[in-house]
Amino acid sequence: MKWRAASLPALILIFDVVVVETSGDRGGRPLMPLGWTLMVLSAVALYWRQRYPVAVLMVTSVTGLLYYPLSFPDSPIALAFVIALYTVARDRGRWLSISAALFLAIAFPVLTSLNLDGYGRQRSVQTQVQTAVGVAAILMLAIVLGEVARSRVRHVAQAEQRAALAEATRESEALRRAMEERLRIARDLHDVVAHQISLINVQANAALHTRSPDGAFEALEAIRTASKEALREVRAVLGVLRQADGADPVRPSPSLARLPELITRTEAAGLPVRSHVDVPATPLPTSVELAAYRIVQEALTNAVRHAAASTAGVDIRCTGGDVVVTVEDDGTKPVDPQAVRDGNGLLGMAERAAAVGGKLTAGPRPDGGFRVEARLPVTSPSERSRPPTASNEENGTR
Repeated sequence: MKWRAASLPALILIFDVVVVETSGDRGGRPLMPLGWTLMVLSAVALYWRQRYPVAVLMVTSVTGLLYYPLSFPDSPIALAFVIALYTVARDRGRWLSISAALFLAIAFPVLTSLNLDGYGRQRSVQTQVQTAVGVAAILMLAIVLGEVARSRVRHVAQAEQRAALAEATRESEALRRAMEERLRIARDLHDVVAHQISLINVQANAALHTRSPDGAFEALEAIRTASKEALREVRAVLGVLRQADGADPVRPSPSLARLPELITRTEAAGLPVRSHVDVPATPLPTSVELAAYRIVQEALTNAVRHAAASTAGVDIRCTGGDVVVTVEDDGTKPVDPQAVRDGNGLLGMAERAAAVGGKLTAGPRPDGGFRVEARLPVTSPSERSRPPTASNEENGTR
């Protein structure tokens, strides 16, 4: 505020006047008009010390260098350029302030030696040395105080910057975790709904086109089973959302133990499935089993919906510390690259493989059909020599 900027110059000027009027020293030259002019100018210049510290230091230094050698009555006019020097040290750094202090410490005794005092006696060398030492000590004190204030301002600025960076990091981390959670929920809903709805769609079409009551009944029975399973898994996903405030919400975690149920439902939709599972008796990590199950589920769903396949094969085995999941079909329907790019299935499978440090490849087989292969590490990525990657031959989803 302007009144705060003007308060210091006003106090300095009042202090100068009080000291001059009460000291009883009349000096060798009257104050009017030049002495008062220099005193007022040095004090008023401090009003702009924050905006133009170097210029204010120059003005206050010139007024002081003129005032004292001209034998005006003693006054604390030097306080103005001491404050100006402090401001330069605080705002412009030590080298400029030290250079100015050296100049003033030399200039004061030199200029005073060129003038006679009020009694006609020339100042002695001892007096000049004492003046230089005294001036240098006062100026160095101003520089030290300015450096301390400058360091404090810098530390406060750094602390504020670190706080702002920490806040931005927290916001970024919260956004990242929210995005990951949305993607996870989207994958779960896609895996749950797409598979079951595909089976329901196939069975509904079969019921519409069958001429046999028994066939229609079997199709409706399959629809009921698939819809019941879909509702169960959707409720499980919604249960995770309702537990969002809990410390460790329970997530639906299908495992390879439920693979026979998945194959049974797929065969009920009209696609025979050959399966071979060769994994150790020791339990696999939950995340790996969940990823393997969802990849098989999505691959079989794609085979039912898009491949026009007559058979499919599922092979799961452990090789070199990895769980290798392979799903193939003998579909005769050509792969539509545009549909592959626009879909979500392959992208979701690749994300699931990458989430556990593995990789996924997918694409047409040379002899017809489609092949999906995922390599999922059983150990954590930090324990493995090769870095985890995620790739797929088709950049999209089937």
